[in-house]
Amino acid sequence: MNSNDSIYDKLGGAKGLHHLVELFYDKVKQHPQLSLLFPADIAPVLEKQYQFLSQFFGGPGLYSELHGHPMMRARHMHIPITPERAEEWLQCMKEALEETDVQEPLRSLVMDRLAGPAHHFVNMPEE
Repeated sequence: MNSNDSIYDKLGGAKGLHHLVELFYDKVKQHPQLSLLFPADIAPVLEKQYQFLSQFFGGPGLYSELHGHPMMRARHMHIPITPERAEEWLQCMKEALEETDVQEPLRSLVMDRLAGPAHHFVNMPEE
């Protein structure tokens, strides 16, 4: 792996990213606040998250190819996202990253990249 590799490549490509997304959603499903925001059948959500993160981290543009422009904030407007929930979402991702073989400084880079979008999705004041 070299310094020119994308974050997607550094995370292990499709296999590594799928693993991370699965760990992440295991945490989300167990979270007392976040789990309420997701459908019982979380598989389609998991797949869209994988598609989006692939594209977001410099891998294949799967999300756009299958669903059009991401417009992620607009696609999340029906979900009540508070600043607290954005932080809880990020914490679940941090914990998932810690369960993988992803090391620093890549962990921090991933979290820094996700912090902006997570807070951009906020559409409700603090609870």
